[in-house]
Amino acid sequence: MANKQALRDLQNRLAERLQAARTEPLGRSWLAVECGSRGFLFPLREAGEIFAMTPMVHVPHSHRWFLGVSNLRGHLHGVVDLAGFLGVKTVEAGRDQAHLVGFNQAFDINCVLLVDHLSGLRGEDELTRDAEEDGSRPAFAGARYRDASARIWQELNLAELAGDESFLRIVA
Repeated sequence: MANKQALRDLQNRLAERLQAARTEPLGRSWLAVECGSRGFLFPLREAGEIFAMTPMVHVPHSHRWFLGVSNLRGHLHGVVDLAGFLGVKTVEAGRDQAHLVGFNQAFDINCVLLVDHLSGLRGEDELTRDAEEDGSRPAFAGARYRDASARIWQELNLAELAGDESFLRIVA
């Protein structure tokens, strides 16, 4: 019971910080998440509500990364395993710390991203832009950053992801 309360408290603190960060005009800020042991940054302007794991209904003939649909606050949302979609899934992670992160309502997409772990908020004062790597990247892959412990964080542009053809094509 104490774990549930601690999780609720964490979610409430994150929600408050997300709301405060959205109204602050200074600097860039991100929601940091982990998927398949990799770190990703979602721009706060583009991220939506965070949900606890809920039951899902499988959709036949869909890609493996499209986990199904779930009822979130009375609306059906598609659930995408972000690590699976990006091809960074290592092993089937336990879902005890997994969450569903929605898109900003302005994108008009009823979809949430399954992430393995929420890592809090990051500001541009906490990160250093990493040297750009050679090679092609999808349009939704933004800049790479390093934190004080030298961990790499990849920015994901959720607005671009919401319009990406391969992301929208869920049928295998």
